[in-house]
Amino acid sequence: MKPGFVYIITNKNNTTLYIGVTSNLPERILEHKEKRYNGSFSARYNLNKLVYYEQFQMIGDAIGREKQLKGGNRAKKEQLINSMNPNWLDLYNEVKDIMEL
Repeated sequence: MKPGFVYIITNKNNTTLYIGVTSNLPERILEHKEKRYNGSFSARYNLNKLVYYEQFQMIGDAIGREKQLKGGNRAKKEQLINSMNPNWLDLYNEVKDIMEL
């Protein structure tokens, strides 16, 4: 079974949040950074800063967590980010070696 990741990205001013799920976190974040999908929500709002992620052994668990996070309010999402990354730094360099790109 494939591993899974749920992640939160934002823009440079931390004003908009996007929650996603993927089986290859480094590759997916690179797609956001390169704006590979021009018309996507993340490209339109310049969301390319990885501020939070969780890793799961199975992608299905990550999908379940994504739905849970999307159902929460902004304050809860900010609290979650602050618990792992209080300065809202871009964590991409931390995760880019998790898997081969």
